[in-house]
Amino acid sequence: MLVITDAEARRFTDFLTEREYSPATISKYVHDLRLLMDYAPNGIPEKAALVGFRAYLTERGYAPSSVNSILGAVNLFLAFFGSDWRLKYLHIQRKTYLDADKELSQKEYERMVRAAENDGNTRLALMVQTLCALGLRVSELKPITVESLTSGEATIQNKGKLRTILIPHALAKKLADYCAESGIVSGSVFVTRTGKPLDRSNIWKMLKKLAEAARVAAKKVFPHNLRHLFARTHYAKFKDIVRLADILGHSSIDTTRIYTARSGKEERRQLGQLRLIL
Repeated sequence: MLVITDAEARRFTDFLTEREYSPATISKYVHDLRLLMDYAPNGIPEKAALVGFRAYLTERGYAPSSVNSILGAVNLFLAFFGSDWRLKYLHIQRKTYLDADKELSQKEYERMVRAAENDGNTRLALMVQTLCALGLRVSELKPITVESLTSGEATIQNKGKLRTILIPHALAKKLADYCAESGIVSGSVFVTRTGKPLDRSNIWKMLKKLAEAARVAAKKVFPHNLRHLFARTHYAKFKDIVRLADILGHSSIDTTRIYTARSGKEERRQLGQLRLIL
């Protein structure tokens, strides 16, 4: 019998915190655990009943990728709880191309930067360029500091792993000039008016407003899509997926492959070049 109480949920939160999961990831995992608690408020008597949770998520309209993400959180909790029960993931065949309505193009990215500049929002224009030009996760923006601009390097820590990224001279100069004009003499480059580093919520709100100003579909404008644009551009230029995986901080090249998927338009064009249609 598996009974998940509020006390167990709090212990799970502490467990994730001790292992240095990001606040956003912790919040997401606890939310997913609450879905399981709502599904079985009186406990789960056997594994067969737990398997029904997967079908329950599908019936509620969760996309297959979302179902697997939730199952990942639940499986981590089960391991933490000491249970040997595990839920199998839905098998999803990966698409070889990007959906057009989700792909952020180079031209759309440039429109976003120009729209921020035209609005006089230098901080936002530079933040978008920094995320995209370095292929950063939004949580990795904080280590871009005044000090890192001098050395041309920044040390990024994510999920217990450290990696060093290089900051191109042109970007370092733009950011250094901005810091000088804004009176930022040390610490993170991108801060609020009170001097605190911008958090995920701040950044999402700014990007959504920018999408409207730049006439770019809102569903395309989120921090991680800038990272995807970096990956596709880097791979198209250098064709070195191993090096790209290192830059992005991926442990597996399989993950990097997701980032380098071509657009559906490009995929169709290449299929047409096979000349197999008579």
